[in-house]
Amino acid sequence: MKEEKNCRYPVLRYNKSKMKGTIVLTFLLLLQVCQAQTQSLFVRQLRCEDRVEPLGVQPANPRLSWQIQTDQRNVLQSAYRILVADDSLLLKKDQGNIWDSKKVASGASIQVQYAGKPLLAAKRYYWKLMIWDNKGQASAWSAISGWQMGLLKPADWENARWIGYEALADSDVIAPHVHLNGKKAWGTRPVVLPLLRKSVELKKEIRKATIFLSGLGHFQLSVNGKTIGDHFLAGGWTNYSKQAYYLTFDITRQVDKGMNVIGVLLGNGFYYIPSQRYRKMTGGWGYPMLIAKTQVEYTDGSSEVIVTDESWKAAPSPIIFSSMFGGEDYDANKEQYGWDSPGFDASGWKQAVVVKGPPGLLAEMQEPVKIKQRFTIADVRMLRPGVQVYDLKQNFSGIPFIQVRGNKGDTIRLFAAELINADGTANQKATGSPSFFTYILKGEEDESWRPLFTYTGMRYIEAHCLPKDSGGRRPELIRVEGLHISNDAREHGSFSCSNELFNQTHQLIDWAIKSNMVSVFTDCPHREKLGWLEQTHLMGASVQYKYDVASLNRKVMNDLQLSQYPDGRIPEIAPEMVIFAPPFDESTEWGSATIILPWYNYRWYGDKQALETSYPMMKRYVRFMKDTAKNNIIAHGLGDWFDIGPKKSGFAQMTKAGITATATYYYDLTIMQQAAALLGKKGDIPVYAKMAAEVKASFNKAFFDPVKMQYDSASQTANAMALYMGLVEEKNKKAVVDALVRDIQGRNNALTAGDIGYRYVLKALEQAGRSDIIFDMNSRDDVPGYGFQLKHGATALTESWQAYESVSNNHFMLGHLMEWFYSGLAGIRQTPRSVAYKEVEIRPEPVGDVQTVKAEFVSPYGLIKTKWMKSGDKFDMITVIPANSTAVFYLPAKPGAVVQVNGKKVQAEFKDGKAVVKTGSGLYKFVIN
Repeated sequence: MKEEKNCRYPVLRYNKSKMKGTIVLTFLLLLQVCQAQTQSLFVRQLRCEDRVEPLGVQPANPRLSWQIQTDQRNVLQSAYRILVADDSLLLKKDQGNIWDSKKVASGASIQVQYAGKPLLAAKRYYWKLMIWDNKGQASAWSAISGWQMGLLKPADWENARWIGYEALADSDVIAPHVHLNGKKAWGTRPVVLPLLRKSVELKKEIRKATIFLSGLGHFQLSVNGKTIGDHFLAGGWTNYSKQAYYLTFDITRQVDKGMNVIGVLLGNGFYYIPSQRYRKMTGGWGYPMLIAKTQVEYTDGSSEVIVTDESWKAAPSPIIFSSMFGGEDYDANKEQYGWDSPGFDASGWKQAVVVKGPPGLLAEMQEPVKIKQRFTIADVRMLRPGVQVYDLKQNFSGIPFIQVRGNKGDTIRLFAAELINADGTANQKATGSPSFFTYILKGEEDESWRPLFTYTGMRYIEAHCLPKDSGGRRPELIRVEGLHISNDAREHGSFSCSNELFNQTHQLIDWAIKSNMVSVFTDCPHREKLGWLEQTHLMGASVQYKYDVASLNRKVMNDLQLSQYPDGRIPEIAPEMVIFAPPFDESTEWGSATIILPWYNYRWYGDKQALETSYPMMKRYVRFMKDTAKNNIIAHGLGDWFDIGPKKSGFAQMTKAGITATATYYYDLTIMQQAAALLGKKGDIPVYAKMAAEVKASFNKAFFDPVKMQYDSASQTANAMALYMGLVEEKNKKAVVDALVRDIQGRNNALTAGDIGYRYVLKALEQAGRSDIIFDMNSRDDVPGYGFQLKHGATALTESWQAYESVSNNHFMLGHLMEWFYSGLAGIRQTPRSVAYKEVEIRPEPVGDVQTVKAEFVSPYGLIKTKWMKSGDKFDMITVIPANSTAVFYLPAKPGAVVQVNGKKVQAEFKDGKAVVKTGSGLYKFVIN
């Protein structure tokens, strides 16, 4: 657009005959300069609801975000213009028939809410934008991105019905599930895992086809014989008494004029858990079921809808057993070739039955679970003829994949395990036994198989090759692999340093994160697979440095809202698949995810809408805590789970539950004041301020020792939580820090804090400028901790500091040190008032023997990078700050040190052993001597 150009060509006067060549050359040079100027500002990474090109968008007014790329420094956005159209060709003409925001004077580049015409269910929209910066430059238009709306209200499903192979009688529903095995009288409770198909003739040329589908517990979709999507365990777990998630797929390329077939294979998931083999719980909301709507748009402008109803056909699938805990069995002889393709004879199939499903349907907006990595066999050991154990060398969440050759009816049985016994067999004592996978051969030359609807934690695979006839030739395993499954959240953080133990620790924690990040944040990938809530806020800061979990966090917040009881109580797990008995039913440190996660998520991603949606839930939980407290003290719950004390780890030993629960209660109240102020709930601010003051006074009266200047027994958790939560009076802070350090050093720098307390030990020490103590605690392998686990063979973070074989060896609840790697050693954090890293704070901590550190992290505004090296008194650092952000640096320096930035000496403020320098965005090189 002419009025938006910021480059003008000069008027040139010349003699044509003498200056033609010179003028042409000059013009070309000026044109290149002008193009270079206009092309130095780009808009990249367009996102809708924190995802790229999402399908099935549920919010009526979705939020749009983007990142700015430039080679200049100190760039801030000053304005933007967004165009939205229902036809991409209109955008190519710079026309937005659905929304033209015009030029908006604003620096907002994340969470910008759509404000155009009402958006229609299932419709595809396209968008692009341009921006202006504080230097008077305008970007070119961005590339075109888009999103597709979901089904926004029940009527949009157009009478689609839940269907299945058979219906579970209301009297047989067990929901939530019963802990462990349930009643013997229930029997094995077998279930048919069905194939469902619909054959439909499309009589016109097709412009676009979309399917909206929910399959419970999980599903695999195919159209005309081709699998749609690469999802695993679709869709996400939820409270099925209230809702189910549906997914949206563009199937335009898979359908054509003529006969078409939609095929769906259903699995149990958490929706139905049969009474066989190992199970953490037993029960079911119903038998596997499906609801779907397919919308076909023709090139002539007309449309057609295909919905699930009694006209669909159903038959048993080759999956003869599937359990979220007990494994999966597949009989290849029951396959029906071509069942999901045109021309298949389904006359022997039964009509699908209409069944009762969850009352609500919600679009799945988080990233799906996918197969992320393949592990090949690193070592194999023959135990006896026909039985061998394969070592994949890495403990991970996953499933086995096999390629096999043998006779019809031969069997391969696989036992996955994290550990092996002394005799070399798979050790399932801590992960749930028996749990196994079975494949029955059909006798073809080469057969390949992997489970579809369950997974486990594994490093070892014990394989039994069983012939159909005793004494017959055993089937032959040609290939065995392990397939790692995880949420497909974008990995956007990396860390490395000169201390190899820290690098290995980072990897150890990362594997525990990846193994426990599915549609919820689980505790472990085997015996429970439950969303224990303390992890979401205690480990959340570590996770957000490594992965973009904005959409997954919103899903967890929805789980919390669905799990809240009328009295405000929050269980320790969400979704609440099973109701636990006390003390595993409710604990403040777990339930406070209700308050802490929405606030943290707002600080990490700028998601004010999710915070506002959560606020009523947060208020109800505060009322519950107040009603539970006695004299402002909450003294029940699990406390500092798995701390290190004189006994075997489990229930808290070193710190009273009243300390961890009440300190968390106080912290919640401080958050509520900030959230109320942000959301304009002015009347709530003094209420929560008064409550906080009363809790603080009661806490200090009950637990602070004014003589010893410490909290209670001076456990690391007690002093650290009091410090970090702001419960310590200013005049006593130094003394309490000293007490914390004294306890650590008095134990030869060994840790005692557990699941709840260790993050706060690290944060309290970091805030006090004692990262040297953090280094001393974690740069060793002779006492329980990260190094100890690595020394004893762990490849993923274990449930216990001591790496007990009797508990999970793939847990991520103790991985708090990852946060310090990024915020402490690398120094990447944000200022106290910043949101979404708008104001970056770089505060590296060169401690111990660490000489070099390199870290990257993609914030909502873009890449933040630090790379530093320390040699004697010299400190060198290269850093990148994203456009539309600013930064303040706190760099290690003695007073009067020479500070150079990009080769030029600058005047810096010196404070507490740091040189303080403020900058805008860009690439900077610091040298301090």
